Amino acid sequence: MIKEWATVISWQSGMAKVSCDVKASCSSCASRAGCGSRILNKLGPQTQHTIVVPSEQPLVAGQKVELGIAEGSLLSSALLVYMSPLVGLFVVGGLFQVLFGGDLAALCGALLGGVGGFLLARGLSPMLAARAEWQPVILSVGLPPDMLRVDASPSETGQ
Repeated sequence: MIKEWATVISWQSGMAKVSCDVKASCSSCASRAGCGSRILNKLGPQTQHTIVVPSEQPLVAGQKVELGIAEGSLLSSALLVYMSPLVGLFVVGGLFQVLFGGDLAALCGALLGGVGGFLLARGLSPMLAARAEWQPVILSVGLPPDMLRVDASPSETGQ
C-alpha cells in the first residue's frame, strides 16, 4: 500500500474532498544543481492535487487524513499509460515495415501505432479508474485542528 497524508478541504454526504501536496524529490539531495527533476518541478505550476474519497466518518476542514492506494493498481495504471503507446509504436511500425518495405512506411506506422496506443490507454483509463481497487481509501484520520491546543505561555510555578 502506498500512503500519503492529505488535508481535508470539505466533507459532505460521506464524501471528503482532500488536497495532497506535491513533494519535490530534490529538496534534500546533494546534487541539486545538476538535477533534471529539480528543473521539471520548477516548470509545473501545480503544487496540489485535489481528489474526492469516500469517508463514513464526518471530517472537518483542515483535518489531516492518511490516504492509501494499492501498489498493484498504481503499477497497472503506469503499465497501461507507458506501455500501450510503446507497444503500438513497435508493432504497427514493424507491421508497416513488413507490408510496405520502406523506412518512411515504418516511420508512419510507428507514429500511427504510438498515437493509437495513447488513444487506447486514454479510452481504457476511465473504465479502469471506476474499479473499487483503483480508488484511494482513507487509512487513518488525525485529530481535528481545533482539538489540539499548545499553550506557549511561560509557566506560573517556575517563574
